[in-house]
Amino acid sequence: MGKELNSEYWNNRYKEENIPWDVGSITEPLKNYFDALGTSNPKILIPGCGNAHEAQYLHNRGFTNVYVCDWAEAALEKFRSRVHGFPRERLICGDFFEIKERFDLIIEQTFFCALDPSLRKRYVVKMNSLLNYRGKLVGLLFNTQFPKSPPYGGNIEEYKKLFAPFFSIERMEPCEDSIHPRLGSELFIELVKA
Repeated sequence: MGKELNSEYWNNRYKEENIPWDVGSITEPLKNYFDALGTSNPKILIPGCGNAHEAQYLHNRGFTNVYVCDWAEAALEKFRSRVHGFPRERLICGDFFEIKERFDLIIEQTFFCALDPSLRKRYVVKMNSLLNYRGKLVGLLFNTQFPKSPPYGGNIEEYKKLFAPFFSIERMEPCEDSIHPRLGSELFIELVKA
């Protein structure tokens, strides 16, 4: 692979602002999903949150039970300076695989594709263990391959085999409201803990 995808690597990417995947705001598919949540206030985790535009959107809409996790301290510092009033104790600077709490909803937005593919089975098992009964994993996965990685791509057949033993797949379909550069290369997923 040539590089170790550790906390130092990701922290440097955020310090240098070398984050071309960051679109600068919440993406339409997740905005639409959050808007449909109505007045419910589930306990939400956003792992590998980066600049956490999704958490900012939820916070501004009055969701009070949102947690973010990233091991790039620089990303969390930027989030803290941008989003006033977000509880410090809900900013987790550390390894996603070490989280012990349980959640009702976990949001996937460019975290899965940043992990080395050798960690995918571990990711799925951990996601399942972090969710409460009937909890959901919702978000976007790439349905394409990339010449240079990360991000790491994949396809719907691979994902179904990976997730099906641990989740009921409510939705895993081409995303129709992706941002223009990703149109046709993303899947929207809504997976329920089995």
